[in-house]
Amino acid sequence: MHYVALCLDKPDSLSLRTENRAAHLAFLAAHAAKVKLGGPLLDAEGKMCGSMLVLECADEAEAKTMLAQDPYAQADLFASVELRAYRPVVGTYVA
Repeated sequence: MHYVALCLDKPDSLSLRTENRAAHLAFLAAHAAKVKLGGPLLDAEGKMCGSMLVLECADEAEAKTMLAQDPYAQADLFASVELRAYRPVVGTYVA
């Protein structure tokens, strides 16, 4: 099952994001088989303000566990995390 995670940073937390970015990227690389797509969300000025991930996990519990283990989550970066089941239908990702 695929899941989309929308993770919004707490206000004024760009420095916390930057401090934990290398660990976050290493975590995602270690879980590359489950991370199908991802990247930072940007504010109107082009600064990182959140994350979007498409995960392929056995179930919602596995996706939640993975998100909780992310160094960004461990650093308490996020104001909110929304996780939704997702069905890829069109686009080059599906092909």
